[in-house]
Amino acid sequence: MPLLPPSVDYTDKDFDALRERLIALLQSVFPEWSDFSVAGFGNILLEMYAFVGDVITYYLDAQARESRLATATQRKNVIALARMLGFRLQGARAAKATVQFSLQAPPSANVALQAGTVVRTQEVTEPVRFQLLAPLVIAAGTSPPVASAVVEHSETHTQLFDSRGLAGLDLLLDRTPYLDGSATIAASNGAYAEVDSLLGSGPNDRQFLVLVDQNDRAMIRFGNGVNGAPPSGTISVTYKTGGGAVGNVDAGRLVVVEGSFADAHGRPVRLMVTNAAPAEGGSDRQSIASAKLLAPESLRALTRTVSREDFEINARRVPGVSRALMLTSNEDTTIQENCGVLFVIPKGGGLPTPALKNLVLKQVTEVYPCTLTFQVSVQDPVYRTVDVEARVFLRQGASPGDTRDRIRKRLAEMFRIELSDGTPNPDIDFGFNVRDAEGNPAGEIAWSDVFNVIRDTEGVRKLGDGPFDLKLNGLPSDVKLGLKEFPVLRMVTLFDGDTGVIL
Repeated sequence: MPLLPPSVDYTDKDFDALRERLIALLQSVFPEWSDFSVAGFGNILLEMYAFVGDVITYYLDAQARESRLATATQRKNVIALARMLGFRLQGARAAKATVQFSLQAPPSANVALQAGTVVRTQEVTEPVRFQLLAPLVIAAGTSPPVASAVVEHSETHTQLFDSRGLAGLDLLLDRTPYLDGSATIAASNGAYAEVDSLLGSGPNDRQFLVLVDQNDRAMIRFGNGVNGAPPSGTISVTYKTGGGAVGNVDAGRLVVVEGSFADAHGRPVRLMVTNAAPAEGGSDRQSIASAKLLAPESLRALTRTVSREDFEINARRVPGVSRALMLTSNEDTTIQENCGVLFVIPKGGGLPTPALKNLVLKQVTEVYPCTLTFQVSVQDPVYRTVDVEARVFLRQGASPGDTRDRIRKRLAEMFRIELSDGTPNPDIDFGFNVRDAEGNPAGEIAWSDVFNVIRDTEGVRKLGDGPFDLKLNGLPSDVKLGLKEFPVLRMVTLFDGDTGVIL
């Protein structure tokens, strides 16, 4: 007789499994009960209990799943769990652009534009709107009648609230999506400043906390008189909404100024606008997958940037950054002592904008400061292009065009910088991060990995067995990567193995 009972799969808790286990239990207790037909009253009760058990166990499993950062799927739960680690999910960032306003002729009187003037793209249905951040004046007699200003992909709102003399007051803002750091608050007892936590606030500190929910709606929280001073009288909250990668419009797209304008004497003028350079800095809100990756890393670099890995972690905290690699003289002898080079890859690949590189530099030198004597340089990534040439034999009935497209799509997925959920693609990395069995850098793109991707594509019967039937960058071998090189797919050339023609 075994000492331990047989293993039971307690994860099998759906309706059918519970019904079968209830039937087995009933048969062991009431062996005379043998009628389990659908129409039987006893079977109706049995299936009712199985249904209730199915629902209850579903909710129990969901609660267990959503209580852990690694397995949570709901954004509100990820926000709450990350907050326990002191990590806050980043909201959308608003793009900015420099635009040029112009008149047909030099004005005879000043032409003033108020802050908040809307400049947009010319689409009729869903134009991308920007607002003027500061007042602008085209002075009388200016020739040519041109002036430049900065616009932002956002919209400003103001709401008024009554404090009612309450401590620990919470105010829910109406408009979404809220732009982080945009709230300006004034009450009858003075202006308030935003802080990350009220725990360090004194009873007389006029400070507030912003909590953003899963719908990008912000709630303003004030102190209780012990940690932070409660507001009094009427509270005025000015904040911005908008942002997102959609604001990164190309040059020459901001061509419409909303509204009518006149000079200081009331004479109407025709105002024109354009943006000579593309808008930059817009990014979507931080994804759940990104938060799961960065929240635990935030405990490694709490307030400063010290180790090589700290630079990479803090760089990836910047919205719009997908990958980062930090190299010093310890890894690359061409780098001077007490200096480091931080290579940054933006979301979607390509080269980072100067604005993004400045944000990363500020992040690792000011927001999370590094050693004063350590010199940091943020540079563009070094891409290593990979060309694929293959001789492919198709299965009977397979469409050459469809098979070609599927192969190219699968190769593009293999070389993509990040997965669809926003996390880095583990199959592709800088050469320094690809290690051999001993842990030494051995950056490479394996010839066999590319072979497997093509061979396993639907419609492919086999690849040619000749030594040059699959070539990477012209050779039937692995592509070696330098320490700072990151691989990107460039050209894919496929030949039909039976006819020899290009697919």
